[in-house]
Amino acid sequence: MKKVIQIEGMSCHHCEMHVEKSLLSLKDVKKAKASHIDKTCEIVLKNEIENEVLIEKVKEAGYTVTSIEEL
Repeated sequence: MKKVIQIEGMSCHHCEMHVEKSLLSLKDVKKAKASHIDKTCEIVLKNEIENEVLIEKVKEAGYTVTSIEEL
């Protein structure tokens, strides 16, 4: 399963790495690829994760989720 998270506040490669590391700390996130240019992070999940959990992880990293889309 894939999801695309729209994220506000990323402005550089360091921001992308910070978001990716935060999301990858969740056991069911297999892959995370953030883009500060597109303001997104595409994640691949092993198992379903509630969107609220993803939103909280991004918030803990210092950024704001504006939407989450399932692919």
